[in-house]
Amino acid sequence: MTDIIQQQFSLQVGKLGIQLSNQQLAQFETYYCLLVEWNEKMNLTGITDRDAVYEKHFFDSLTLAEVVPFDTTKSLADIGSGAGFPSIPLAIVFPHLQITIIDALAKRIRFLEEVTSQLGMTNITCLHGRAEDVARKREHRDQYDVVTARAVARLAALNELCLPFVRPGGVFIAMKGTDISTELDEARYSLTKLNAKILDVKQLMLPTEGADRHLIICSKKGPTPSTYPRKSGIPLKTPLLKPEKANTIK
Repeated sequence: MTDIIQQQFSLQVGKLGIQLSNQQLAQFETYYCLLVEWNEKMNLTGITDRDAVYEKHFFDSLTLAEVVPFDTTKSLADIGSGAGFPSIPLAIVFPHLQITIIDALAKRIRFLEEVTSQLGMTNITCLHGRAEDVARKREHRDQYDVVTARAVARLAALNELCLPFVRPGGVFIAMKGTDISTELDEARYSLTKLNAKILDVKQLMLPTEGADRHLIICSKKGPTPSTYPRKSGIPLKTPLLKPEKANTIK
C-alpha cells in the first residue's frame, strides 16, 4: 500500500514522463529509511523530513529526465555524489543505466554500497577516490554518455572535475539552485579549455515548495586535453578563470 506522500511523488514524477511501479516505490522508501538511519551516524543530509526528502532529493534528482533521453542512454557518472543524488534515484527508475558513483569520502561510499546492496542493484559501481585522480584512468576518461554533479562546487571548478569523464558527443549536467548568472559567466573560460560548450540552461521549479532549480547542460566537443584535470585539490582552490577574473575572485 502506498501512502499520500508516495502517491503525490508518483503524480509529480508522472509529469516528468516517469511511471513508477510498486517495486520502485518500495525501493525509494527503503532508500529513505537507510538515509535517515545512516544520517544519525554521519552527516549525509540536513533534510530528513520524509516529504522533504521525496521532493528536494528524490524528485529533484529525477528532473534530469526532462533533458536527457535516458531510454537511449547507456552510461552515467555521478561526481561527488554524497548521499547518492541524483544517481540512486536515476538507477531506481532506469535500471538499464550503467552508473558509476565517485566520491572522495570513504564513509559515504560505504553508505552507498549498503544502499545498492539493500535495493538489489547490480547496475551501480561505487568508487572511492578524487575525481581528479579517477579521471586520469583510461577506463573512465572520455567514456560516459552523461556525467552529473549536484551542488558540489562552482561551475568553473566543476567543469574541470566532471568534463574529463564525458565522451566526445556526450553531456555534463550541473544541477544548481537559484542564482546562476555569475557562475555561468565565470565558467565560459573553463569550457573553452576543456573542449565543451553550454548547450542549454533549463529552469525548473520544485512542485510543492516552489524553489527554483537550474540544469546547466554542457556538450563535449572533443577529447579532454592532456593538461586536465590538474592535480588533486587544484581545480577547487584555483578554478580555471580568465586572468582578470582570477584576480578578483577569492
